[in-house]
Amino acid sequence: METQKQESGAVVQPELARHRHLSSVWRAIVIAVTVIVTLLAVNQLFNAGFLVGHTWLDNEYQYALFGLLVPVVFLIFPATSKSAMDRVPWYDILFAVVTFGLLVFFFMNAEAIVDNGWEMGAPDYIVMLGLVLWLLVLEGTRRAGGTALFAIVVIISLYPLYADIMPGPISGLGSTLSDTTAYHVLSAESMLGIPMQALANLVIGFLIFGVALTQTGGGKFFIDLAFAALGHVRGGPAKVAIFSSGLMGSMSGSVISNVITTGVMTIPAMRKTGFRPSYAAGVEACASTGGVLMPPIMGSTAFIMAVFLNIPYITIAVAAIIPSVLYYLALFIQIDAYAARNNMPGLPRELLPKLGETFRKGWHFIAVFVLLIVMLVYLKQEVLAPFYATALLIVINQIFSPNRWGMKEFWEFLLATGKLLAEIAAILVGVGLIVGALSITGMAGTLVNDLIFMAGGNILVLLLMGAITSFIMGIGMTVTAAYIFLAIVLAPALVQGGLDPMSVHLFILYWGMVSFITPPVALGAFAAASIAGANPMRTGFEAMRLGSIIYFVPFFFVLDPALIFRGELSQTALLFVSAVAGVILVASSLQGYLIWIGNLHRHPVLGWPIRAFILIGGLALATPGGSALIPFSNLELALFALVTAGSAAALAFMIERRAKAAAAI
Repeated sequence: METQKQESGAVVQPELARHRHLSSVWRAIVIAVTVIVTLLAVNQLFNAGFLVGHTWLDNEYQYALFGLLVPVVFLIFPATSKSAMDRVPWYDILFAVVTFGLLVFFFMNAEAIVDNGWEMGAPDYIVMLGLVLWLLVLEGTRRAGGTALFAIVVIISLYPLYADIMPGPISGLGSTLSDTTAYHVLSAESMLGIPMQALANLVIGFLIFGVALTQTGGGKFFIDLAFAALGHVRGGPAKVAIFSSGLMGSMSGSVISNVITTGVMTIPAMRKTGFRPSYAAGVEACASTGGVLMPPIMGSTAFIMAVFLNIPYITIAVAAIIPSVLYYLALFIQIDAYAARNNMPGLPRELLPKLGETFRKGWHFIAVFVLLIVMLVYLKQEVLAPFYATALLIVINQIFSPNRWGMKEFWEFLLATGKLLAEIAAILVGVGLIVGALSITGMAGTLVNDLIFMAGGNILVLLLMGAITSFIMGIGMTVTAAYIFLAIVLAPALVQGGLDPMSVHLFILYWGMVSFITPPVALGAFAAASIAGANPMRTGFEAMRLGSIIYFVPFFFVLDPALIFRGELSQTALLFVSAVAGVILVASSLQGYLIWIGNLHRHPVLGWPIRAFILIGGLALATPGGSALIPFSNLELALFALVTAGSAAALAFMIERRAKAAAAI
């Protein structure tokens, strides 16, 4: 994970470029760690009983994972860009050994920590060891998560030391260095808090599954499948990018990785059929961003959300279905409209993979996904599902696939898994320090009332404040870190204002993702621009327009949670149909082409007003009514949309028909 990446899943080229080239000895150590961590997870989550006669406490299990994974970060990530990439320096070996030794000590004293309540007052020698571990965790977070995340974690983790002297809204209970250290290292609210608990109990299996899927050729299968199905239609390569990047992003949970993985195939194909470089890069950036928000695997943030809300993960995945459909529908309609307006054909069928042949070679990926979904949805086995899916995938791959592994490929799979697990663990342990600092100072509770006061009790103002804050936090932090901070600070204020908890947490997640396609940062767009050879800022603005529906969808489901299946099914169906129609109008107005109508910008003077009225009508149609925030009913909004968008579309149809008639003369 760089500042915003690797929230769950696959290891791909951008990450490997940041890793050292390890010698055979260090590779063997990382592989051994991977095997041990996997066995520990299987033992704990399946209640396998490998450790006969002894049941581990939660903090024992977490200290064990912590002690095995975080030291690996010092082996695989160099300290600076100038550090050696072909060997592990002595100081990194020292960091790894000391971190491992400290965690072995805390693991062996896990019962004493709980029995003696040391998190609220530990012996001096425990505090000293904890302080060293704190510093090492900060360095591990810097290497795995980047300088921006490191700076934020440092400032907030130290907050208890100066919280009592801060002004009004951001003041909190002060604490000594020794008490703060003990709380961070020993309590179940900081390093071993919600992020680490999610990793230990939910995320590990999905990370392993994501790596296995990539290593067995899942990425190529989904790209080939998309090309076979859609490559020949108008704007085909761009539509391929939507589906292939969406599927890959759902598995990997990483926008940047996804852009590089699928973009190297989709962006050149788009350019061949006439798409401008910046437009092609914008399509890929938007498709990859949406993948992280798409079920069934949405990235580690969704699993942490499940822990926060104390609900099954599948509930969150189901809730995310309609918002992700609306997002990808808007993207699809815009691409189709752009291709139609610019008369852009698809690729010749003879250059594309055959659909039947693609299915024949990759049917096992579909079978594995069926198993995963059945276990998630029907059997409610979200903790165990990815382990079964991974096992089935590897077995089928070894029996039926031409890409079956030899020992070299198997070792590479374990090595890639170990690197990913270590990277995620270092980031989540570091992010846990933010949770601990807000917990010990009590700041989260006081900020809720302060935020409501600042918003004047107006929930819409509070939502706008939350959207802006989520966007800003998403720039400097990983999506997971930004979500956790706002889930503690902002979400309670919105829930206290009467909004549905699930919709509030999804709202924060969506707005945390916006920074990937919004200038001046737009990391996803900039990564795609580097492949397309396009201007990064122009690509960012193209991505912002293409993905513009992402700015509105979170408000839709906050206004009426029926859009995330939190209400009557009939209301969900009604709102979904209305939202689909509205999204089609919005997307069409942005590109200046409406299906069955034609070019909306045919008239040099009336073109912009026509598009504006269709945009306004589309937003009205997609917005749920009848709430305290929107005083108009759904019927009134639909009638308004009919008057505005309907009249504009009728005018555009007349202009288009006259233009065609004139051209035929």
